[in-house]
Amino acid sequence: MVHAKSWTLKKHFVGHPTNSDFELKTVELPPLKNREVLLEALFFTVDPYMRVVESKNSAFPIGTTVVAPSGWTAHSISDGKDLEKLLAEWPDTLPLSLALGMVGMPSLTAYSGLLDISSVQGGETVLVNVATGAMGSVVGQIAKLKGFKVVGAAGSDKRVACLEKYGSDVAFNYKTVKSLEETLQKASPEGYDCDFDNVGVEFSNVVIPQIKKFGRLAIAIRGPISTYNRTGPLPPGNELTHMITGVERRDKEEIHRYGVGQ
Repeated sequence: MVHAKSWTLKKHFVGHPTNSDFELKTVELPPLKNREVLLEALFFTVDPYMRVVESKNSAFPIGTTVVAPSGWTAHSISDGKDLEKLLAEWPDTLPLSLALGMVGMPSLTAYSGLLDISSVQGGETVLVNVATGAMGSVVGQIAKLKGFKVVGAAGSDKRVACLEKYGSDVAFNYKTVKSLEETLQKASPEGYDCDFDNVGVEFSNVVIPQIKKFGRLAIAIRGPISTYNRTGPLPPGNELTHMITGVERRDKEEIHRYGVGQ
């Protein structure tokens, strides 16, 4: 028998989560059935990556590294239907942890969202909020490599310095500027060709009027991040949640296509 330590949600949190909202439990897993595999977590994120440590499924030999939506648990059992293998060509010199960010789903989303969904052309201006996040940081670097002008917003001076180091043409701390509207206008007086949005609501309400004619919005969020811990009503203005439903399926298909190398 395998005993797995698992983080579980003890109670639904109001506003920002606290330690008391979660509980670490130890559960006993049953023996494997035919075509099942036992997974051991290597790294944790919201989308955990796992390694197969016992297998009764010939498609996933012991030692296979996979992507699995198994929750925050040390070990779990899967029938293999929800598993994705890590690329067989993964270099030995590249840390597996990068599969959670720079070489994983966030980067695939950044690549397809910027170059395919947004169809950004050389010389255009791209605005990225949460520009030092797992996805936003990749968007900014790809945009610079392709010759675009990049305006990045981050939530601390340390992160702004990071954006400047990696080539953003303009970087600012959105938490400390006196006026977001004026800051954006100063950064790109002619407006923006693409807004790669990771936040929604208040930030988007200010950005959208500054989008150029025929400009594009890449909405890289499942519901606006700025509303995740909100306890009060949403501010008036544009609500990007309603815009996501029409493109969500296409985005998933595009990201998967890039991920499998088609």
